[in-house]
Amino acid sequence: MAQLTYSKLSHFLRISVNKHSLLRTGAEINPGHACCVQFIRCQRSVDSKALQERQKQQMARGLPKQKPITGVKQVIVVASGKGGVGKSTTAVNLALGIMANDPNKSVGLLDADVYGPSIPKLMNLKGNPELSDHNLMIPLTNYGVPCMSMGFLVDEVAPIVWRGLMVMSGLEKLLRQVDWGSLDYLVVDMPPGTGDVQLSISQNIPVAGAVIVSTPQDIALLDARRGAEMFKKVNVPVLGLVQNMSVFQCPNCNHQTHIFGSDGARQLADTLGVRLLGDIPLHLNIRETSDRGKPVVVSSPDSPEAEAYRKVAFAVVQRLQELET
Repeated sequence: MAQLTYSKLSHFLRISVNKHSLLRTGAEINPGHACCVQFIRCQRSVDSKALQERQKQQMARGLPKQKPITGVKQVIVVASGKGGVGKSTTAVNLALGIMANDPNKSVGLLDADVYGPSIPKLMNLKGNPELSDHNLMIPLTNYGVPCMSMGFLVDEVAPIVWRGLMVMSGLEKLLRQVDWGSLDYLVVDMPPGTGDVQLSISQNIPVAGAVIVSTPQDIALLDARRGAEMFKKVNVPVLGLVQNMSVFQCPNCNHQTHIFGSDGARQLADTLGVRLLGDIPLHLNIRETSDRGKPVVVSSPDSPEAEAYRKVAFAVVQRLQELET
């Protein structure tokens, strides 16, 4: 089997982008005065209502049609309005938590953060994906979870220097040209913010629901609310909020401190009319296991931290089942 590398993908994407970026030569451009006259004549000859109707039809034709990912039953996106709130760690442990709750379920993990991929580190995976006989990328697998990330195609410290069109084209390859096999759930670790990637995924594939991750801090909650409102606008159900880093318990005296505030995500969930899916503590064990590429759900399954993630996973699946009925 062949291997797909970053350089090959970059070359392929540049060719794809250039096909859609045709530049006219100076000889093809009419003088400014002639262009103005032609534009005025066009305006006078076309009825304004008919023009508006035509524009609506063109926009409708231009909108992407949602197409399911082959072999995937339901897609769950894990998002946040800003970075640094533990979104990727939550996505990884959510995927593992679903499998821990029900070993019969198959779960995949897609890293949609092209510029800052975290899944390779969190899942302890390295190497280039091989290509199948049908020229599809074969996900790398650990802990029983098939994973795909742009981080598999670049060196760990190499920056991805791509413009927007190449990013979107690369994301399309990660969505459509991967052999996922048969999955009950595909958990997508989204980049922070409410930009092109979020809109592209929401408009191109049917998303079963979105999980919003935030700390209880006011500044994080502001961005989390923007993220939730964005998914509502594109008709993606918001399954609920996860309150991450909710409380710190001193390992020496067991005193609990709400470093980032108390119950902020719970209050935001009430305001938005969605559920609080669970609280994840600020714990050294979560950080250490994540840095080692051994997520807490699999490395410390009996710990309170792992139990917190399993509760979130149970709440997510339960909410999806409610939406289906």
